Amino acid sequence: MTESNNRIVSGMRPTGPLHLGHYFGVLLNWVKYQQNHDCFFFVADWHALTSEYAQPRRIKDFVPELVMDWLAAGLDPERSILFQQSQVKEHAELHLLLSMMTPLGWLERNPTYKEVKQELVQKDLNTYGFLGYPVLMCTDIIMYKPKWVPVGQDQLPHLELTREIARRFNFLYGEFFPEPEAKLTPSPKLPGLDGRKMSKSYGNAIYLKDSMDEVRPKVMAMLTDTKRMRLKDPGNPEDCNLYPYLDLLCQADVLEEVREGCVKAQRGCGDCKKLLAAKLAEFLEPMQARRKALENDPERLEHILSTGSARAREHAERTLHQVRELLNLNF
Repeated sequence: MTESNNRIVSGMRPTGPLHLGHYFGVLLNWVKYQQNHDCFFFVADWHALTSEYAQPRRIKDFVPELVMDWLAAGLDPERSILFQQSQVKEHAELHLLLSMMTPLGWLERNPTYKEVKQELVQKDLNTYGFLGYPVLMCTDIIMYKPKWVPVGQDQLPHLELTREIARRFNFLYGEFFPEPEAKLTPSPKLPGLDGRKMSKSYGNAIYLKDSMDEVRPKVMAMLTDTKRMRLKDPGNPEDCNLYPYLDLLCQADVLEEVREGCVKAQRGCGDCKKLLAAKLAEFLEPMQARRKALENDPERLEHILSTGSARAREHAERTLHQVRELLNLNF
């Protein structure tokens, strides 16, 4: 177990365009980590099949879209290894080997298993792949022997299962895989436009690739403080669906003016919506300019993914060679 003790591994499923919740909840932290960590970030297209298996063609279109959003947000292929899960076939082999020794009860007790099945009732998730996806997730992580895995508080049970599988492998075959540790990440609660969780399935998201012609009407239709019926009524920023956006995008002095104007009924919700639209333009337009350049240069995008996948494969091949020796499968 001599791999880098500064390594981070994380990934995203290509199931649709990324929105502001993805950026502030995940991407912003990734961009920071690449400054002083050895980072592996992957497109989890096999993971997407666990719920999108009936429409796999959509995944192929989402892959380049996802990577364009990553690069536009600031991920640097010179600093981080960006790769596509399905292009590193060693993941499939290690997943198979780990599945042979993972107790069924560990998978059945996974809290997400029942939760997601209840949420996605329109899809048949009674599949082997969906039940066993934590083993594939474990594979994606421990293949590169990282020290850290960025997770939110709600994802700790998932990482603990990865640690348990690594621990069981080490018990059966000898110490080999380090048990990755959680790197708890701040995850701002950014609600959707209607107050619910931001999600493409709810149609309540602002996407990173949205033009300002698309963003402005979304902002002007946003739910605000439902308890504030008239301009002369004092408001409460903590009850306002729009305030968390301003909290992320505004300087402290501007934010204080907003709070004071709201609480003293000196500022209307329309004023805050106009301010938010202006701040979103400042934030999104440079990112979208970088994205536009990538759209006009598909060969560069393909090169980034193929080069990153080749670099990841070098690490994966080395890991699999050692695993086969431990299992006496080095024929």
